[in-house]
Amino acid sequence: MRKFGLIGKKLGHSFSKKFFTEKYEREGITDAVYGLYELPGVEELPELLRQEPELAGLNVTVPYKEQVIPLLDELDEAAAAIGAVNTIKVSDGRTKGYNTDYIGFRSSLEEFYPEQERGQALVLGTGGAAKAVWAALDALRIPYLRVSRTEAEGQLSYAQLTAELLAKYNLIINTTPLGMYPHVQELPPLPYEHITGGHYCYDLVYNPIQTLFLQRCAAQGAKTLNGLPMLHLQAEAAWDIWNA
Repeated sequence: MRKFGLIGKKLGHSFSKKFFTEKYEREGITDAVYGLYELPGVEELPELLRQEPELAGLNVTVPYKEQVIPLLDELDEAAAAIGAVNTIKVSDGRTKGYNTDYIGFRSSLEEFYPEQERGQALVLGTGGAAKAVWAALDALRIPYLRVSRTEAEGQLSYAQLTAELLAKYNLIINTTPLGMYPHVQELPPLPYEHITGGHYCYDLVYNPIQTLFLQRCAAQGAKTLNGLPMLHLQAEAAWDIWNA
């Protein structure tokens, strides 16, 4: 029996086990199981691999997408360029890191954000998920600004987001965990009153399906998308890597 699973600090929010379990049932895959592995610290990964020698692949979620890199034997070229890993292949005792967030985000964005509407993007957050988003935006030639709690070079703070700025950036992408279950009352501190029907608002969070961020944007007439399409696309890409 081949084992696959998800590592992270808190996994109560995850849909990955449900997704893969249903996939195995639907496609008649009987030699694979998918589990959840909560690790208090990413440094416990080698011990997990020793305890579970049947593990053939892992997904990686917050906060370990960047922290896991030094623990891996090898990095895929794209994951190295992005600087974050969300998929690990285990083969002959060696680990190789990949980034399928990039694949899932890019494919879902291309469908959601029509080419004729494309302008500039605001990317909320600067963590591992944001790095995959930046790479996809670069590949699609969509200019973007990074937004975080503090101002830095090439990065705005939330306090700097004005009506004039929002008018220039019609794509807003939340890569932070704000609003993720169970903290469903949290949301990025934006001037939501300046979001319009011309905006496209994408939240990488998928639990709940409609975060407070998306609710507030939709109330202003914006088009919205949650992270479920990205989750499905990145999960299928991970499955392909594990079985290559």
